[in-house]
Formats: sequence, C-alpha cells, structure tokens
Amino acid sequence: MPIARPTGRIPEAAWTSGIRELTEPWKGALGCLGVAVFFAMTIGIISWQALEQPLEEWMLRGQDCFSMVNVSWYGGASLCAQRWPLNGAESPEQPFVSGDFSKNPTGYGPVLERYFLGSTGVTVTVAPDVSLVLSLESHWHFCLGGAGGPLHYVLCISPNITTAHRHMGTQLAGPTRALPDTTLLWSPIWQYDDPVGSAAKIKRGLRSLARRLKRHRMQEGVLALGEHGTAALATMDHVPVERRKRHGTPHVWDPAMIFPLRLSITLSPYASIAAPLFLHLLRDGETSYWLSLQPRYGGCSIPLLTTWKGQLCARLNITNEAALSWYLSHARGLRHKLGATYMIFEGAEGNAFLEQAMSPPAELAGDQYAEMLAAALVTLGNATVISVGARSSHLPLFVQMSPLHSDWSHAGLKGLIPSALHYSLLGYNFFIPDAVGGSLAGDTSGDPELYVRWLQIVTFLPVMAFGTPPWLCCDYWVLNLTRQCIQRHRNFVVPLIIKYSKEWLSSGHPIFRPVWWLSPTDPTAFTVEDEFLIGDEVLVAPITEKGQTWRDIYLPGEGCRWRDTNSARVFDGGTVLRNYSVSLEEVPVFVKTS
Repeated sequence: MPIARPTGRIPEAAWTSGIRELTEPWKGALGCLGVAVFFAMTIGIISWQALEQPLEEWMLRGQDCFSMVNVSWYGGASLCAQRWPLNGAESPEQPFVSGDFSKNPTGYGPVLERYFLGSTGVTVTVAPDVSLVLSLESHWHFCLGGAGGPLHYVLCISPNITTAHRHMGTQLAGPTRALPDTTLLWSPIWQYDDPVGSAAKIKRGLRSLARRLKRHRMQEGVLALGEHGTAALATMDHVPVERRKRHGTPHVWDPAMIFPLRLSITLSPYASIAAPLFLHLLRDGETSYWLSLQPRYGGCSIPLLTTWKGQLCARLNITNEAALSWYLSHARGLRHKLGATYMIFEGAEGNAFLEQAMSPPAELAGDQYAEMLAAALVTLGNATVISVGARSSHLPLFVQMSPLHSDWSHAGLKGLIPSALHYSLLGYNFFIPDAVGGSLAGDTSGDPELYVRWLQIVTFLPVMAFGTPPWLCCDYWVLNLTRQCIQRHRNFVVPLIIKYSKEWLSSGHPIFRPVWWLSPTDPTAFTVEDEFLIGDEVLVAPITEKGQTWRDIYLPGEGCRWRDTNSARVFDGGTVLRNYSVSLEEVPVFVKTS
C-alpha cells in the first residue's frame, strides 16, 4: 500500500459541462491517489488524498469516467465478444458482478477484477466494499459508480503500462499464490456429454470414444463428462478400487474401461426443484440449504428459484456450513465412486439475487458467492476446475473459459486471444479455453478452416480441449495435424508455461502477455489483439480471418531479434512484417534470440 501524507494542494481543475480534467503534469516514477467520490443528486464532491510519491501526467475525465479516446484500457470484466483493448466494447451501466452469458449476453462475464489498466501507465483499482457499477461507451469512455453509496478507488501512475502492471498487478492475487495440478497441462481434454442419455448409453459412449482415441494414437488425456452424464453415471453400480477389473455388465461402471485416459466429472451448485434431495428437504421444512427469501414478518423462508440449463432450480446456500459440508462431501463421494481425477464446477458465477433485481444479503453482496465457493473447493485438492474468477487468482484452481460461438467473430474465434490475454492479465493464467471450433453453434459450424485456425491457437494456450473430434469434422490431414499440435503443445508449450509459472508465483507477472509488454511506449502495440507472448521469449501470431493466408505481424521489443520457427529467418523487433505469408497448415511462431 502507498504511504499517505496529509492532504496537499490539488492540481488546478477546470469544470466544463460537469467534466473535470486534471491537467497539471506530476513528474516522477510512480505514485498513487486514494480517491473517494460521493454523489449528492447530480453534484459531484470529490475528496483527494495525495501521497508521498509524485505522479506522472494523467487525466480523469468526468467525476467517475475515464477517457478511451486517446488511452487504451485493459482489465475489468470479461465480455461476450471480448475486445483487446476494451475500447471497442459497449455495455450499459450495470452491477460489476460476474455472470453467465447464456443468461445475459450483454452482461459481464465470469472472470473480472476491480482493476483497470491504461496505456499511459495509469491504473484504477476499486475498493472491494464498493457496490460497483460499470458502463462502457465504445471509443469514448468507461464510467465507474457506487450503487447507492460512495465510490472509493486508488489511482496510480507509472512511467509506462508495463511498469504500471508490474507494480499493481502483483497486488491482484495477494502475497501468496499456488499452482493447480500442472499435469493437466500435458493432457488434452475430450468432452463427452449426452444431455438426455441413459447411464448405459453414456457408458457405451465413453468406451467408444476411448477406443477411437486409442486407434488414432491420442489415448493420453482426459475424458470430460458433463453434468447430466455425471449424474447418470453415478446411478450405476461401481466397482471398488481394490477389485476393479474389466466388466461387461451394462449396469457397472469401471474407469479401467477408458484407461489410460482419465475421467473428469462436472457438478454445479444447483438442484432441480424436481430432484429427490430438494423435495425431501422441502418436506422436512429445511430450506436453509438453498439461497432463500426471508419473509418480512416471520415464518418459513422461501427458496429463491432460478433457471439453470433450462430447468427451474434452487442454488446452494454457500453461507450455510451444513449445506456446504454436505456439498463438498457429495463431490468427494462422486469422485471416489466414479474414479475421477478431475472435477469441474459450473454455475459458480453470478449473483442470484441481483439477477432478479433483489438486494442480496450483506454476506452475499457482489461476487462473494463465487469467492466463498472457490475457497471451499480448494479443500478438494488442486485438480479442480471452476467456471468463475473473482478475487481468487491466488488459489490453485483451473478456470474454465466461457463457451464461444463456432464462427469468426469476436464472440467466436476472434475473441479467443483477447480472452486469453484478459484472463492472464488478471492473474488467471491456468485457464481451459473453449473447445476447438467453439461450443456454441454458429453460421460456420463444421467449417474445417475454422477448426484448424482454432486448433493452432489453443496449441499455445494452457490446455487443449476438444468437443468435436477431428475425425468427425474434417479430412484425414486435420487428424494428423491435431496429433502434431498435441505433441508440440507437450514438448514446446508446456515447459514454457511451467517456466513462467515460477515467475508468476514470485512476482505475479502474467504468463500470456500482450505485445506491449515488450514495447510499452509504442502506440502500435496497444491495439494488437491477434498476437500474444508466452513469457518474454515466444511470440504467437495466428490467423483469425477466414480465407486469409497472409497477415501483418508486429514484432515487439526494439533492439530484440526474433527468429521465425517455420523459416528460420531472423527479424528486428519494433517492426511490422507486412503481408507475411501463412499457409493453412502453419501458424507464425517467433522465438526471441537476443
């Protein structure tokens, strides 16, 4: 935390139509301001507390609005059509709370932090106790507000954007960080989910998929079972670990059937109102296991109902110790019964009260539900995946990226790299990208070119996940390419991630970095959204436009030298390679040589 001194003279301000601009340049290496903004009708009363270090020049437009005209901004919330920087995004004013895009496509997504980073070296960090609202007006400004209360934030200035994030980014996850189970990095995930199938059908489907993967020499990985499949398979008899052998009985599940592939199962904190457990507790008058509405004049509480995957459901009351203990015990029991290695927890994002325009209890304000659930899931071990990231980047959990559309838009392929950069900037380096080709049907579903370009990007991200196997979507050459990409991911990418994960543990620096990380004063670097760095030494510049076999490539770092791994040609950093040829089978990858 910055060291405060008594309030000093504020730089002269000029008011024009309600907009305040601080114009006096404050020279120095680094400094921060603690800002409190109070609203009385339409009049803003701004209280400042100056700090010991002087500040660089900066501009605050509006009482709580920040210009996006000449400044590129990053951080904040994930969006359905992710942009990098945020300047091209549009969002009405709404609570700054994680959400599910399937419920609210115009809302904020599952990974967010109260941290905004500007290309001029300014950072804005909002206090956790503020009922924050955020709006984004494309290429104009973003605005912060306190819903029904004061707005407090810390504003820091650094010489450049990289220095700013090196200073403030380390504070996002706190002083203690831990890694999830990194063996998952080596393991491609093959998703299997039959939303209506019986237990016997799901068992046959898993065994068939395992056989096909073995036949195509891709048998080392994880079979990921969806929520319905997990519940269905749990109804089968199981074979104790000490007596597990192959069983042909259709009513028996044995994970040896898919060996050497491992199994992941999926759960959520929701229970259908038709589920036996919910009905049993309801009959007993025990509603405290679920988020509930408290009657104004006494009487029994009423479960707060919401929808989850098309069903009317109640949501686990995370503040009830007995309910949380039961839920964690249930998860451990399923893991043991099904012989699962990994567990995926969906539906952790969002505030069920705010979704229904109700005021949440104080203990569940904002994203406290997601924070509390993430902290509880850590007790299950570090082989756990969660669907949300909110003040939890320090925990040893993988984060599942939101589903993307199977198309070339920013809600599809073009949003993949901006999402990866957003997650990593906020400290969520160990994310699982959406399945190759996208999970949500789009206009170009089944497009082999889209599948290949998607595959080439996820090869250089933490985990490779597949929903549609390559032999179902594409020609045989794509199957061979998939094998090559999986091998390249294991041999080249994973060792890099492991290397830079040590740096993240010690300093909090992102593993997947924007090109401005090495060119923090070059305006060209601030808007590059289709390239990324792994650490400081590898640049990935894939194709994200349909039908394109060339692209411009920005090489960051003036004074650096970059070697193309495809052609072995060496180029200077701080330059742009114009119309660089890239065939469908290639992805441009450069290694820094000096």
